[in-house]
Amino acid sequence: MAGTLRFVLGDQLSRSLSSLRDCADGDVVLMAEVGDEATYVRHHQRKIAFLFAAMRHFAGDLRAEGLSVDYVVLDDPANTASFTGELARALERHPDLDRVVVTEPGEWRVLEMMEDWEAFIGRPVEIRSDDRFLCSHAEFAAYAGEAKSLRMEDFYRGMRRRTGFLMEGERPIGGRWNLDSENREPLPARVQAPERPHFEPDQTTQEVLGLVSGRFGNHFGSLDGFDYPVTRHDALAYLDWFTEVALPNFGTYQDAMRQGEPLLFHSHLSALINCGLLLPRECCERAVAAHGTGAVPLNAAEGFVRQIIGWREFVRGVYWREMPDYAGRNALRAERRLPDFFWTGDTDLNCLAQSIRETAANAYAHHIQRLMVLGNFCLLAGIDPREVQEWYLVVFHDAYEWVEMPNVVGMILHADGGLLATKPYAASGNYIHRMSDYCDHCRFDVKQRTGEDACPFNYLYWDFVARHRERLARNHRTARTVSSLDRLDPARLDQMRESARRFLHALPASASY
Repeated sequence: MAGTLRFVLGDQLSRSLSSLRDCADGDVVLMAEVGDEATYVRHHQRKIAFLFAAMRHFAGDLRAEGLSVDYVVLDDPANTASFTGELARALERHPDLDRVVVTEPGEWRVLEMMEDWEAFIGRPVEIRSDDRFLCSHAEFAAYAGEAKSLRMEDFYRGMRRRTGFLMEGERPIGGRWNLDSENREPLPARVQAPERPHFEPDQTTQEVLGLVSGRFGNHFGSLDGFDYPVTRHDALAYLDWFTEVALPNFGTYQDAMRQGEPLLFHSHLSALINCGLLLPRECCERAVAAHGTGAVPLNAAEGFVRQIIGWREFVRGVYWREMPDYAGRNALRAERRLPDFFWTGDTDLNCLAQSIRETAANAYAHHIQRLMVLGNFCLLAGIDPREVQEWYLVVFHDAYEWVEMPNVVGMILHADGGLLATKPYAASGNYIHRMSDYCDHCRFDVKQRTGEDACPFNYLYWDFVARHRERLARNHRTARTVSSLDRLDPARLDQMRESARRFLHALPASASY
């Protein structure tokens, strides 16, 4: 009897995956470590190791369940290094399989590849929807309509109603939809980040670490001290730990930064959710249940849920609605090359040095580091959106194009002209000083706007506002900033703009890593 080849990609490690839901005797699950996916950008070593280790463990779980799994390792001499090539080879090994079933990928380029498979292999290919997300493409399209700008808050409220999370009938628990105003506190010195669990690499993971070190050791980052969860069992244990230990303080301090402590109270679950070891719904349910027992305050539960059913689902919807041309948008006409210190961390700007070095070590930075330190600098300095997109895709272990691109193009760089975010998230050094202790360890003075010791974020901020004055004046959320600009002493503004010009001219540009 003929069977089905079920091709599972590296970010689809969920037993409930639509392409695995109706497995039958005679079916074969194909999984493949392909070089093209590790190198189409030069991904962080840690991301490659994490995904290959997670894939191998997931394949083991499927085999333990009794499923037939055809797994292609990266160092198989016959490995073609591509999804299409490995699909064709698998069908040669299993000529009795008469159709292919896959779950839609997360990236446009892979979907285009999949849509060519049927003609290439001469067998039916069924591409199923990825219903691990809580909002389908059709549902997002119905929400967005023909709108020229989108509001995450409106979308989020609709998702709260649809899921019932933190709701009392048609009303939000506590009477407010969004408690973000309670989630912006700096971290007091007396508050210590909790000690996190470590997940010791087993033999399978150790083999992957050796493989990645040998094959991709010249990629960005380091594998030293790798201890991230790579199994469903350990991912659930990490979710349990976060819910019980870190989530109670996550809300209040989610925007805070502290030197030498990259994780603080953040979940650090995004890579596990984005590859499928954890499901977004179960993460939200865990937080909602913890609030229901009184173990977690509402601002923490609401902030966590909003990140998942609000922002995560929203940017995915924007990505698929706006592709394929979204990547090329550049509303602010930013053309400067990415500075080379984004690869080395060698800069006197301590906030950037901390964030870049922590990213190199962990393949992770939390959302405020990404938005208000790294991203803010790129926005103010006018870095080319294409180069920023590539950097974010390279360095973070939770980065996939569907989530990285809208965050960079829309949220960080305002390159889509305000489709996704209603204003540019530009800030001077004062914001970083208020939310962190980075400035206490920096050679620049955050209180100065001009002079050799002035914090570059200060004069870059006012130079940015001056460069884009007309656009910002038309935006009701930034018009007051333009009014402040107009009240500055013209001579002082000229000094700041000259400082910005000298600083930007001296930036050491780099080629792509």
